[in-house]
Amino acid sequence: MTVPLAFFGLFFAYPVAAIVGRGIKTGEGWQFGRIGEVLGRPDIAGVLWFTTWQALASTALTLLIALPGAYVFARFEFPGKQLLRAVVTVPFVLPTVVVGTAFLALVGRGGLLDELWGVRLDTTVWAILLAHVFFNYAVVVRTVGGLWAQLDPRQEEAARVLGAGRFAAWRRVTLPALGPAVAAASLMVFLFTFTSFGVVQILGGPSYATLEVEIYRQTAQLLDLPTAAVLTMVQFAAVGLILGVHAWTVRRRETALRLVDPARTAHRVRGPGQRALLGGVLLTVALLIVAPLAVLVERSLDAPGGYGFGFYRALQEVGAGGGTFLVPPLEAIWNSLQYALAATAIALVIGGLAAAALTR
Repeated sequence: MTVPLAFFGLFFAYPVAAIVGRGIKTGEGWQFGRIGEVLGRPDIAGVLWFTTWQALASTALTLLIALPGAYVFARFEFPGKQLLRAVVTVPFVLPTVVVGTAFLALVGRGGLLDELWGVRLDTTVWAILLAHVFFNYAVVVRTVGGLWAQLDPRQEEAARVLGAGRFAAWRRVTLPALGPAVAAASLMVFLFTFTSFGVVQILGGPSYATLEVEIYRQTAQLLDLPTAAVLTMVQFAAVGLILGVHAWTVRRRETALRLVDPARTAHRVRGPGQRALLGGVLLTVALLIVAPLAVLVERSLDAPGGYGFGFYRALQEVGAGGGTFLVPPLEAIWNSLQYALAATAIALVIGGLAAAALTR
């Protein structure tokens, strides 16, 4: 346990303490009143308000769009189900900068919607919300759908035999059982959108800033490190609170339910209502998830001389002459692979030692 604790102290506890010191400690001692001064500024209050309400709106919109998908993946068997499950998971593992770029190719200036119908959503809050749904759709499908697939449908059927209608049986039996999973998924979506950076930075423009974007601006553009440190402390506190509540909901979900094998609950699509629901989910996935990625791929192939791999071949030439601030793309790719391999190795060693120590 010594190595994990030393790693934690050096790379987490010490930086956090340094940030706290930078934010509220001066030559005259600790200035705790500075927290109130920073948070009381109108511009910072506006950032905190936007960060909170866009995270709430993103969470609500994600639940509204993704819950039907969670039900379809949990209860229906249909051709291509596993492939579709993999497709909806792809956005979650993409870097947020890639997500923002994909949506710019779809809804930004010169994007597909702009070319076809003159519709532009970049620098609007709608672009941010839709990108957040795109990014977090899999969180709800995996978390809620995973539990939904293990709920015994006979309990809801028993309620209907006793006279409850379809909706009443779902509201009184299934919904309470799903409550912890819905809460856990909501908290994770809220956390990811509350701390959103790349999506807001690319799609929001100068009019919108989350707490994370404002920390970047204060640090990199305004060089106001004390203000950035105070905002970082606020974000640490918010993240800690959300993760604590999430851990409580997960423990409740794991201990309060009697689950069954998912293979016993899924069935083939039956009736026009279920076919319509499946069709709606497939259409949602096509428009919300597949379309941005497909447009991004299409634009990468749309070279000046016609469709082809011209832009990919140009990766060998960009930055070849050198430059102070430009790293050649191929070198950047190699750097990314090196960092990823090194980080993976370190995480496996430190995480493995910590897991072994905690399970003894």
